[in-house]
Amino acid sequence: MKTILHCDANNFYASVECYLNPALKGKYVAVSGNPEKRHGIILAKNQLAKGCGVKTGETIWQARQKCPDLICVPPHFDTYVEFSNRIFDIYSQYTDRVEPFGIDECWLDVTGSKRLFGDGRTIADTLRERIKKDIGVTISVGVSFTKIFAKLGSDMKKPDATTVITPENYKELVWKLDCSDLLMIGRKTAEKLRKIGVMTIGDLANTDVEVLHRLLGINGVKLHDSANGIEDEEVRYSYEKYVPKSVGNSTTLPQDVTTREQLSAVVVALCEMVTTRMRKYGFYGAGIGVGLKFNDLSHVGKQSAMPPTDNAMALSDCAMNLIDKIYVYGKDLPVRAVSVGIFDLSTEGERRQLSIFDSVGEEGHSLGNALDKIRTKYGYNSILSASVLKNAVICDGLEDSDFLPFKK
Repeated sequence: MKTILHCDANNFYASVECYLNPALKGKYVAVSGNPEKRHGIILAKNQLAKGCGVKTGETIWQARQKCPDLICVPPHFDTYVEFSNRIFDIYSQYTDRVEPFGIDECWLDVTGSKRLFGDGRTIADTLRERIKKDIGVTISVGVSFTKIFAKLGSDMKKPDATTVITPENYKELVWKLDCSDLLMIGRKTAEKLRKIGVMTIGDLANTDVEVLHRLLGINGVKLHDSANGIEDEEVRYSYEKYVPKSVGNSTTLPQDVTTREQLSAVVVALCEMVTTRMRKYGFYGAGIGVGLKFNDLSHVGKQSAMPPTDNAMALSDCAMNLIDKIYVYGKDLPVRAVSVGIFDLSTEGERRQLSIFDSVGEEGHSLGNALDKIRTKYGYNSILSASVLKNAVICDGLEDSDFLPFKK
């Protein structure tokens, strides 16, 4: 039987900020965007602020209504990546199977390491102490026999705790949890499950698998297996190249926009952000999705397939075609936020055949690489597309921190 750990750095961004600035110790701290540029969203909070009800994703003014003494600090993403890599290096000293799940979470398969370092709980406790001492932040660790249950375990006790879920106790610990706590169950899936009476993970585990298959397709079968502790997915080796399922970026604008010209400038900028990251690791995308949030906070979205590409202009053309289908300029509500996501990714070595009628070929790829080099050296705003440059409202909303690469 496998022994899998899921390690989650507690309140990671805020914890790093508090470690680097001892004056913040014992105070209510949140990492947030720039309120002057309407990026005033809470990105992370420390445990004290969390205790006051401050939530990631809410606006600064909402957070300060709950926590008047909240101190907001700007993000330092390069520093977070540096700390993340240092933590990853410590994990790699205990096993070669280390799979990142975002910048602050990792799975570790320590099945083959127990003779050297002890059982799963012992290794988890050792990691917690080492990272606290050597890095200055805390982690919570779930120990289990599947990746899904290990992830659940790390969420059960925070901060700085170890939770062990075994074949003997998982029904007692896991089945009472809300079904939405299970990885892979989002809001819409949870709503579908609740309509058929599935409220908890235990309900899910005991629902007829054929019912779930009719409701959710193959994902219903996978969820049923996960709830019953059945899983065959391996933790990846640390040296395997990571290919994410999607690449995306979004922005909340300094002011609402209503025209196609303004939206096009936003989309071009977002596509440049996305393709900068894609080219760094040789990714090509064959699917694109867009999302618009209006000034009443309602939203719409649409996605479609496309020829595989890593070219920003090709992506922006596809994105605008989708927006034209879901937004009526001058009639629909003003747009407050825009998102662009690329999916169906492949690596450069797996690049698919482009159509002979595709107007963007290797020239576009080379141009993109050239732009990446200039911006890496001088910053994103050192060279801008004409459509972006003409729209000062867009330029004012962009920051170099938006263009960080993926973690390794």
